[in-house]
Amino acid sequence: MIQLEHINLVVNDIPKSLAFYQAIFPHWQVRGGGEASWHGKPRNWVHFGDDYQYLSLNDNGEGENRNLSGHQIGLAHFAFVTHDLQGVIDRLKIIGYGVDKEGADNPYRENVYYIDPDGYEVEFVQYKSDVPSQRNQYD
Repeated sequence: MIQLEHINLVVNDIPKSLAFYQAIFPHWQVRGGGEASWHGKPRNWVHFGDDYQYLSLNDNGEGENRNLSGHQIGLAHFAFVTHDLQGVIDRLKIIGYGVDKEGADNPYRENVYYIDPDGYEVEFVQYKSDVPSQRNQYD
C-alpha cells in the first residue's frame, strides 16, 4: 500500500497559513518546526498534522503562486476528503474565508474549492456513497 504522507508548501507567512489549515483540521497539531537553509537561503519550517499525515509549511518564498486560471505547469490543486463538508465551510467562514467555487452537481458527492493565503487551491469533498462506481462517476 502507498499513501500520501505530506504536502510541502512554500508560503509567505507561516502563522497566516497555519491559521487557515488549523481551521480545517482542528484535530491536527504542530508536530515540529525550526530553521533551515534551502539552497543557501534561510527559511523557517513547520510540520502541521497528526501522527500519519501533515503539511510542511516553509517560508521565505519568492514571487507569486501560479495563475490558477492560466495554463502554466505547476500544482493545480490538492484535495481532502471530509465527512463534514459544512463544518469545514463554517470554520473557514469564521476566520474570513469564503468558498471560491463549488464543484459540479453530482448525486454522490459534494465538493468546494478554496484559495489558501498563498494562492494554493484546496478542494474539499464529501462523498454521499461508499460504492466506488458512484463515488467515481464522471458522466
